Amino acid sequence: MPNENPRSDGEYLNTLARGLTVLRSFTKERPEMSLSEVAAATSLSPAVARRCLNTLVHLGYVGKKGKRFLLTPEVIGFASAFLESMNVEEVIRPYLQEVRDRTGDSSSLAVLSRQDILYLVHVSTNRMVRLAAGVGTRFPAYCTSLGRVLLAHQPDDVLESLLAEMRPEKFTDKTETSVPALRKILGEVRRCGHASIQDELDYGIVSVAVPVRMDDGTLIAAINCSTATTRVNEAEMVETRLPHLRRAAERIETELRRYPVLVHSIRGAAD
Repeated sequence: MPNENPRSDGEYLNTLARGLTVLRSFTKERPEMSLSEVAAATSLSPAVARRCLNTLVHLGYVGKKGKRFLLTPEVIGFASAFLESMNVEEVIRPYLQEVRDRTGDSSSLAVLSRQDILYLVHVSTNRMVRLAAGVGTRFPAYCTSLGRVLLAHQPDDVLESLLAEMRPEKFTDKTETSVPALRKILGEVRRCGHASIQDELDYGIVSVAVPVRMDDGTLIAAINCSTATTRVNEAEMVETRLPHLRRAAERIETELRRYPVLVHSIRGAAD
């Protein structure tokens, strides 16, 4: 169950937290659920889950098909409000498009959200890939280039807390799931300033990522290139794409100086 009253000043609504937990419980693997399944997925009691669901149905964010519940398109309004109010697409997309045009790879910007990466901007190619990504897509941080950059540049205490909570699972036989090994990899990422992955999130996918920072060096986000291993291997990816990514990161950093509200918003998403 979501933490009850995590703040001592009374400025916390458990009811709102529970409702958001119910909304987040719907995933690609669980597009529709019964009341009991929602209760199990959220660790809420059936009575509380039922009240949350009925409220969300009334507000139009959840639909009902027989005894099963599912999200409605109305929830997209939350993401649209963020994208429009923060000018994310206008500020960042042009530089990712330039990376895409120069390399032929898809390019993305993501932030750390708990132990996942959360895509805020994604510029795709016409090439078919097994794992599609888009705005709002989440992947585990430990087995992605974006995620390793974002993890590696966390403060030491934050990183150790994340590693302590981590329960890595194998997506392929090349997925690194040893926490001590991941700690070593992240140390190297911090030293060299980039991360690269091949066949860890899925077979046939290779990517490289770099950080996007504020003037004081504080991490804001990460950007990457991603493509199929039939086009390029990991070593070639790093050699040929890294200069383009670093140039794009510098230009995004310069552009973000003009949009402090967007920076604060992105950092809030990562906290």
